[in-house]
Amino acid sequence: MIDWKVAVQTGTRLVRPGPQVSHEEARQVVAELRDLSRLAHGHVRDFTGMAIEDDPEPATVVDRPGWIRANVDGFRVVLEPLMEQLQERRTPSPFGGTAGTVVQAVGSRVTGAQVGVLLSYMASRVLGQYELFLPPDPSGKSPTGRLTLVAPNIVHVEQDLGVDPHDFRLWVCLHEETHRAQFTGVPWLRQYVQDQMTEFLLASDLDPGAMLERIRDAADVVADAFRGGEGNLIEAIQTPEQRAILDRLTAVMTLAEGHGDYVMDAVGPEVVPSVADIRAKFQGRRAGGSRLDKAIRRLLGMDLKMKQYAEGSKFVRRVVGEVGMADFNKVWQSPGTLPTLEEIKEPGLWIDRVARPRALDAVPDAAPDAPPADLPPAANGD
Repeated sequence: MIDWKVAVQTGTRLVRPGPQVSHEEARQVVAELRDLSRLAHGHVRDFTGMAIEDDPEPATVVDRPGWIRANVDGFRVVLEPLMEQLQERRTPSPFGGTAGTVVQAVGSRVTGAQVGVLLSYMASRVLGQYELFLPPDPSGKSPTGRLTLVAPNIVHVEQDLGVDPHDFRLWVCLHEETHRAQFTGVPWLRQYVQDQMTEFLLASDLDPGAMLERIRDAADVVADAFRGGEGNLIEAIQTPEQRAILDRLTAVMTLAEGHGDYVMDAVGPEVVPSVADIRAKFQGRRAGGSRLDKAIRRLLGMDLKMKQYAEGSKFVRRVVGEVGMADFNKVWQSPGTLPTLEEIKEPGLWIDRVARPRALDAVPDAAPDAPPADLPPAANGD
């Protein structure tokens, strides 16, 4: 259903080149980012109190085509088993034999090209990520996830903002290392996210009439996005069942992104002297861009991700401020202790439910036959 080779070829061909630096400068950037990822890991471990490994592998530093290849590998791990199940549920094609094979092959190449176009756009904007889904290692020795930093994008942003390169690189590493802490220090979190993604995709409605209606909705969303509207494609094509699943996914990813943003700023003043300047300029950059760029961000749901940073960070800041880091870390105990979307918007609800649940008021023991204290004794014979 997706030609992954075409996706890689399309993405790497269309992606824009990064900033021009000498080979020696590039080597220095890569070496520093690896060192800073280790340094940031220690700061994150000490600040959050999360149970994470002491000496992980340094971050993998890639260029833009390398990021595209890595993400296609991740997509294949997640999607190919699902594609097989969806294929079994599909209505038989009206084209039989060789004609059906040709139609399917053409369709998979078109879809692969579409994936490649999206990846080429994202590859020039992502600073780093924790890759949850990697191809299995036959030896079983490689970790199940990998921290990746996109060197050209980090250099481009630091140059564009005019900030201190060392401080900015460490600041980025603090955020990404927080994600590594979340998915390596919380044993169940990775599987929980994958299960929600699987449920979301399997809840797709393959009925041709329903699909046609959602395609029309998607077309309306595209037009609305370029007029400045708030809709995005993910919302337009989902089924009612998928909306409930997406709410759970959105809640956990809002928590993860907000936690990363909170940690990078809270640790920052001690180890990143110019953190206030970096944050102010970075926020301005997030909100900027051309009209076309803003429309594409809305269309792909990237503005929603920016909202997740803000709402998630506000949630973490409020909870840690009221109950402390140790009680905040109860959020990682189980899927049941994760905040809902409503609780992220109103952190007090989560605090009352999980961090410091309110006990029932103690009722003093009364004599077996004594009347309630607030009622007069009953008269004899009544």
